[in-house]
Amino acid sequence: MNTTVSQADLCFRPLEEAHALEILEWRYEPPYDIYNLKGDTQEIVDYMLTPEYRYHAILSQAGELLAFCCFGIDAQVPGGDYAAEALDVGLGVRPDLTGRGSGSAFVSAVIDYAQHTWSPRAIRVTIAEFNTRAQRVWKKAGLRRVQRFESTHSGRPFLIYLYGM
Repeated sequence: MNTTVSQADLCFRPLEEAHALEILEWRYEPPYDIYNLKGDTQEIVDYMLTPEYRYHAILSQAGELLAFCCFGIDAQVPGGDYAAEALDVGLGVRPDLTGRGSGSAFVSAVIDYAQHTWSPRAIRVTIAEFNTRAQRVWKKAGLRRVQRFESTHSGRPFLIYLYGM
């Protein structure tokens, strides 16, 4: 399988149950294993299908699930300051596609989709501080770091990046 992805190859669709079930099977190696979804399968699927969280599948032109994203409150991490008006974005890339140079394609596609769909004043992303790969990709896309905080849920340090404003 070709592991290089271009932005033109990506299609966004509202997340379906089959996508959520596939995402539940994804397993990341440490330290990225904090992104492994654990818990009651139906509860997680129902959560990801909740309309207000705006989960989307990111598919190849052939319909293969490559990544997923969410837009809004579910992309926030407890403990951060989200008072400024911005559209929060969360992104998860299939484990076998991470660290292979395609991050910019996913991030650019997500930013473009968000801008064309919601026309936000700003786009905000929250990234675990250890995740330097994600930080590099989002910075390269033009986001700037605006905050560091510790999650009130896990105690882990996170960074908030902003695009626009």
